[in-house]
Amino acid sequence: MLKKIGLYFGTFNPVHVGHLIIANHMVEFSDLDEVWFVITPQSPFKAKKSLLDNHHRYQMVFEAIQDYPKLKASKIEFDLPQPNYTINTLVHLGEKYGSGHEFCLLMGEDNLKGFHKWKNYEAILENHEIYVYPRVSEGKVENRFKSHPKIYRIDAPIMEISSTFIRKQHKAGKNVRPLLPEAVWRYMDEMNFYR
Repeated sequence: MLKKIGLYFGTFNPVHVGHLIIANHMVEFSDLDEVWFVITPQSPFKAKKSLLDNHHRYQMVFEAIQDYPKLKASKIEFDLPQPNYTINTLVHLGEKYGSGHEFCLLMGEDNLKGFHKWKNYEAILENHEIYVYPRVSEGKVENRFKSHPKIYRIDAPIMEISSTFIRKQHKAGKNVRPLLPEAVWRYMDEMNFYR
């Protein structure tokens, strides 16, 4: 039987409750069988001081989703040449998992606005469905994406939590614990991250 996988790309620096709520909503209230958190590796071309090493971000996602059997952590992009593009990841996944899996993209409405600038976006749309969740943001989605037969809008909760906000406030000494899955908070605290 064909397994339908939603790919949720991000740096997850750190993964927070907003990410979990979106991923869980997408897998529970659409026809997706699983959602994979695809952790974007640190680009060797633009090392950001605030971006934790790949394995730490993977570990935090892994810890966050322990109790959610339909959610998976993926390090598939860690082994791909950098800089990497989504189209390359999709081709690689297709080769690795063959015909038993159908891969779809999850993206926020804000990302859909710039989708026409993605490398080989036409090929992505030709071969993959896109599940869009709402975001509070300005700007317009191009008309061709508004009623495209492969783009589905999922009425998920609007999450206005950002990893940037969490890092900044944590560094400032604010209590950000409620914004993080408990296991992620413990890992972050033990490792003294984002201080």
